[in-house]
Amino acid sequence: MTVMDFQALLPLLVLAAGATLLMLQIAWVRSPDLTGALAALILVLAALSCHFAVAAAPLQVTPLLLADRYALLFCTLFCLAGAVTALLSRDYVSQGDQPEEFFLLLVLATMGACVLACAVHVASLLLGLELLSVSLYTLIAYPNKSILPLEAAVKYLVLSGAASATALFGFALLYAATGTLGFSAIGQGLEETGMGQSVLLPAAVMIFTGLAFKLSVVPFHLWTPDVYDGAPAPVTGFLASVAKGAVFVVLLRLFLDANLFRYYRLVEVTGLLAIFSMVAGNLLALLQTNIKRMLAYSSIAHIGYLLIVLMVCTNSANQALAVEAAIFYLIAYTATTIAAFGLLTLISCDPSGRENIQLQQVSGLFWRQPVLACLMLVALLSLAGIPLTAGFIAKFYLVNAAVSGHHWILLFSLVLGSSIGIYYYLRVIHYMARRPGEHGTEHETISNRRGRILCGLLIACILLPGIAPQSLMQYLRAILH
Repeated sequence: MTVMDFQALLPLLVLAAGATLLMLQIAWVRSPDLTGALAALILVLAALSCHFAVAAAPLQVTPLLLADRYALLFCTLFCLAGAVTALLSRDYVSQGDQPEEFFLLLVLATMGACVLACAVHVASLLLGLELLSVSLYTLIAYPNKSILPLEAAVKYLVLSGAASATALFGFALLYAATGTLGFSAIGQGLEETGMGQSVLLPAAVMIFTGLAFKLSVVPFHLWTPDVYDGAPAPVTGFLASVAKGAVFVVLLRLFLDANLFRYYRLVEVTGLLAIFSMVAGNLLALLQTNIKRMLAYSSIAHIGYLLIVLMVCTNSANQALAVEAAIFYLIAYTATTIAAFGLLTLISCDPSGRENIQLQQVSGLFWRQPVLACLMLVALLSLAGIPLTAGFIAKFYLVNAAVSGHHWILLFSLVLGSSIGIYYYLRVIHYMARRPGEHGTEHETISNRRGRILCGLLIACILLPGIAPQSLMQYLRAILH
């Protein structure tokens, strides 16, 4: 290992050292406030360290990790999202038995996501995936005195473990056929070996099944509403944005490095699952009165939108545009999702029922808490893809990519799904605009100044790319060219 290698991996080193520091602090001093603040500081420092790591990029450190501008951009995004989650979670987990460990697990989960962003080898993919997943098993169970979080954690533990084992067996088949585990080498090995075509189908089915579960793609989505509903709102936001984003980032890199787009049937199946996810996710969200379950089904649809990118990449001339669209969409979706679930954390009226947030609980919110209501309004409009928000530019990117590849069925599904989504997002806004006493009962809201400031900053990050997206677009083009 050279100095340049250490510089390139600086974000991962900061997170590893920070996790060790947190363990020592927890062992010596039990203080949720101190642990939460220290965890947020570590995550912010890890995000800032990406600026210094860029000077050494692109650099492959061992066959396992590649520190390029693509990976470091997502490391920055994941670390900042983790820091916001840590600050939003402070009051949420204060009633748990041992809230300090919550923040340690959050740092480790973020580290797993960053490993996935840098992974160019099956070994690093699995290490990052399991570090992320195992940490989430426990994070979902907070606060541990409630029934819903424990039920959600058990469901996610059992099903996620089965999905990981399925993906691992698929990679074992690929190794048997190619004799290698590097992403690029797998693509070359499939061309050279006579077993390539016969092994690819079962291996691809197993690998994609495992990763599709992590992404909650239809029909591997059944765990999503229960886990989202049971998990604490800040953890749900982290799971919906960082966890899913990290898996999609490594899946896209696997397809690009191994050039799996040449197997058109594999990509066609991906496109079919994208259509199912866009349509089914939005239709099921229509039926929900629980806001967290509604956002759970909505997240399924958003992953379906993202999968359009894999179909567009079949044409090498459109790959740069497709990857740029995917990166922009992930940035916008992460900020919007963290903001939406963070605001649900502040809106929740009863600590004992925070995991069950119904539409009635936001009734009249514009009259009772206008600041929170306005922030929530912007987050919902961005998820719906309304102009002047980052969500609109992100969907416009995907539309442009689909049109450039002449994928009209996917484009129609995107437009149809987005149209359905507008209805159930506006339904939440309708409830918030009701006058107090018009329907349901009054609810007091739990809020704090720190949470409002954080959510306000996130909303600014949503509005800025929606109003003036040129700077971010130019930066993404610089990364990809």
